[in-house]
Amino acid sequence: MKNKERRKLIRLFSEIIVAIFIATIISICIGKYSIALTDIWNIICGNENVSLLSRKVFFTLRLPRTFMAIMAGTGLGLAGSVYQIIFKNPLASPDIIGIAGGANLGAALAIVVLTSSGMMEIAMGSFIGGFLAVLAVMFLVRATRSRATATYVLAGIVINAVSKAVIMGLKYFADPENELAAMEYWEMGTLGNTTAAKVMTVFPLFCVGVIGIILLRRQIEMLALSDNECRALGMRIGIVRTIILLLSTLLVAAIICVTGLISFVGLIAPHIAKLILKRNNFNTMVLSGFIGAIVILVADIFARLLYSVELPISILTTVIGVPMLIYFLCEKGKEQLI
Repeated sequence: MKNKERRKLIRLFSEIIVAIFIATIISICIGKYSIALTDIWNIICGNENVSLLSRKVFFTLRLPRTFMAIMAGTGLGLAGSVYQIIFKNPLASPDIIGIAGGANLGAALAIVVLTSSGMMEIAMGSFIGGFLAVLAVMFLVRATRSRATATYVLAGIVINAVSKAVIMGLKYFADPENELAAMEYWEMGTLGNTTAAKVMTVFPLFCVGVIGIILLRRQIEMLALSDNECRALGMRIGIVRTIILLLSTLLVAAIICVTGLISFVGLIAPHIAKLILKRNNFNTMVLSGFIGAIVILVADIFARLLYSVELPISILTTVIGVPMLIYFLCEKGKEQLI
């Protein structure tokens, strides 16, 4: 039976990887300037019979953008799965429980306060804002002495409201030509301004977050148990949970500081993974990351195809995410999760 399940799992992940590969090729090909498959093959093989414009579009625009889409989907899906396990509730995600809002506020403060803010400064501001949002949510939940799903959601609504209020104040006093435009960019969420330099700047932060979560996968699975069971197994819950939250928030901040806010991916990807695997373990976390990559790749493709002007990617992810959330609420309503 175990061998049969293992074969099914290998087949599933193989199909997901193939789907990511196909979406990657389509993402590289389409755009205002299309690139033929033969040109992509010749560029990869190092052949010279490819136009200079095609090479420039491939290396300067399409490759960084597609790679960032895969990073963003993987990171948000993986982080969303980790948050749902740690908080022990199915609605925990970077955007719903306030983490994305806090990270957005941190980025906005870095843009306004630091006159010469670069990618690292904005990434650090996003990280600090996101982590403070996590601590605020946990504090509010403990203050209410309730661990119900609704408590986390309401706490996230409070943190998001406070973050938006502060951001609106910053917008009022911001420079309209530079700072205001930058803050509006973060809120819309887009891959249109992705460059190779930005990707390489945040890639080490992304790797630290992913590798750290992989190394602590057993501790994350243990945190799905009750606190008493974790203590009985010898885990120092406070330290382990803080480290995992730091790594997950670093992952989200590294993505948000380049793409801006991308809604619902951190929520729907883990649920799709759990619906497929019927469990919540490390394999589900990995599958959540892969599904998140597919969601953002597909959303970015349609963002470029549906209209003459490129649409913000959050519009597409919301269109995908809202029906999934409604379906989840209808299915889980009988279990009285909320």
